[in-house]
Order: sequence, then structure tokens, then C-alpha cells
Amino acid sequence: QVQLVESGGGLVQAGGSLRLSCAASGITFSINAIDWYRQAPGKQRELVATISRGGSTNYAHSVKGRFIISRDNAKNTVYLQMNSLKPEDTAVYYCHVGIIGTIRDYWGQGTQVTVSS
Repeated sequence: QVQLVESGGGLVQAGGSLRLSCAASGITFSINAIDWYRQAPGKQRELVATISRGGSTNYAHSVKGRFIISRDNAKNTVYLQMNSLKPEDTAVYYCHVGIIGTIRDYWGQGTQVTVSS
């Protein structure tokens, strides 16, 4: 059974930082790319950052230079370090994995991030 469990969300003032974690189980973690998405109220879910199995990263333009995605394959965990947070970063943040070589994908339950102005 595949599980993705996010943690680390919360309430922070603008300019502050948070670090989200996504702990995965039930998959061969090290061979899969992992993504972070977010969904703000009334908006579509959007891709925030991706880390490949080799550690290459990509970011949405809106977070580039402020957010850092990383992975620890020994702990089956992906992190999203969020710095210089803005009120527009307020959203539920989701961890996502598309299983390599298949059409299966999985989502975590989400963690709320609220940035106050």
C-alpha cells in the first residue's frame, strides 16, 4: 500500500520560513521523481517543484529562488524548504509521485500553509 504523508505546514508571517516533509512508503522511493503541488482556495492545483530520482530540480516561476526541494532516499522523504514566504503562498500543499513505468500516481493528504501579511 502506497502512502505519502505530509507534515510541517502551519501559520507563518510574511517573510518567514517553513519546511514541509513528505514521507513515502510502499514504493521504491529512490527511482521515482517526486513533486510538490499546491492548491489555494478557488484556484486550480498547481505544480510547485519537482525533484528527479537523480536529484535534478525544477520550480514554478513564482517560487524560484525562494523554495528548495530536496530528497533523502535513506529516509524515503522529500522536503520543501520555503523561504521568504508571501501571503500568495497560502495553500494546501500536496506531495505527489507518478510511479515510473506505469500510469499509476499517488497523492498525500495535504498540509495547510497559511502566510499572514
